[in-house]
Amino acid sequence: MVNLKGDERLDYLLAENLRIIQSPSVFAFSLDAVLLARFVYVPIQKGNLIDLCSGNGVIPLFLSARTKGNITGVEIQERLYDMAVRSIEYNGLENRLMMIHGDIKEMPKRLGYGKFDVVTCNPPYFKTPEKSEMNPNEHLAIARHEILCTLEDAIKASSDLVRQGGKVAFVHRPGRLLDIITLMRQYRLEPKRIQFVYPKLGKEANTILVEAIKDGNPDIKILPPIIVYNEDDEYTKQIREILYGE
Repeated sequence: MVNLKGDERLDYLLAENLRIIQSPSVFAFSLDAVLLARFVYVPIQKGNLIDLCSGNGVIPLFLSARTKGNITGVEIQERLYDMAVRSIEYNGLENRLMMIHGDIKEMPKRLGYGKFDVVTCNPPYFKTPEKSEMNPNEHLAIARHEILCTLEDAIKASSDLVRQGGKVAFVHRPGRLLDIITLMRQYRLEPKRIQFVYPKLGKEANTILVEAIKDGNPDIKILPPIIVYNEDDEYTKQIREILYGE
């Protein structure tokens, strides 16, 4: 049994055969989180992984199907952290998945420098706008805007947490690509793999996936693109496989 609160619902993660607690008014994950969890390199048998800006724990849950390693999620919003903890318990993954309620900027000091093999992060995408332009829903505003965490905060924390030679992977908007690369290099993360995600063939990319190696050698691969919808506005075979395991 699961204890649902308010307008929460229990959704399926079909390809992984897991369930997750979601809420339309608090937090529901987007395709970006799914793509990041599939994109990042993960050690299959063991290892320490950490996901920053975890929301309702969707990326740790997805990663649990790809690795037998230990996964830590960090979320600053208590309501979202609580949803993640209950989802982990519902799926019986407490022995490998752990959530921390806290600020990612404090995690290196709290958890130790260079302790993780892999760091993932789906940070807030947008710079903080005027109050009038912000989402009146505090949960959604914090998840989307750099109110409590900037891109630089996220990249610095990732670099501090990952071991030398470890991987750091981000999902973001293509408009921030130069910021991401500049900041990663500033904090000793060398971008190695980039993948662009397009809503449809012929449209501009609206999502970017970037993976870096701590103190890696400069050499970047641009992977084949991901196309989300076909001409009939249905998910492409590639996306159906990712979402539903078809």
